[in-house]
Amino acid sequence: METFTFPQFSRERSTVHAALFTNVSNAGALRKRIIDAAGMEGEAGERERDAVNFAFIDARLITSRLHLQTAIYHAILAESQNSLRTRTVHSEVLWMLNPTNNITEALRRYGVSDKTASVIVVSMDGATSDKMAAAVTGALSPFGALDTVTDWAAVKKYHKLNGEAGIEKGGRTAVDRVVVSIVAMKNVMS
Repeated sequence: METFTFPQFSRERSTVHAALFTNVSNAGALRKRIIDAAGMEGEAGERERDAVNFAFIDARLITSRLHLQTAIYHAILAESQNSLRTRTVHSEVLWMLNPTNNITEALRRYGVSDKTASVIVVSMDGATSDKMAAAVTGALSPFGALDTVTDWAAVKKYHKLNGEAGIEKGGRTAVDRVVVSIVAMKNVMS
């Protein structure tokens, strides 16, 4: 599990945990659970929302630790400035990762789908890896394994980087730098 520290934010948001799960077998059920929890009422709804109170990210579209950290930082910044574009700080992370301003597209691309095999779970409320593992059926993997999960062709396609000479020459490092820069500039451009 990775820990990101942002001392400039409130105590509730100054420490963020992220865990990479591979060989995920319950992605479809997890997606349904997230959607159902949003519409549940009463105490049962509160318990279910608390159980899935994470950002669930399709790990194949994350190029590096810095890519994820930049999106988390900007989502927390937007929340602290009362300028969220989405309903929650968790969905804001997904929106920040997407190169366009389309929220639905961001949730569809970067969120959990029925076919998702690797998931990054982001906790902004101090949840432990046990609570994260209770939501996801898969193997908790070291963050260094992200390289083996990333689908570079999909990343280049979504960011419209195919055929760019500098990208072809610079390889994965160049793709990562461009993608991180896109996330970092998103608040400025939108």
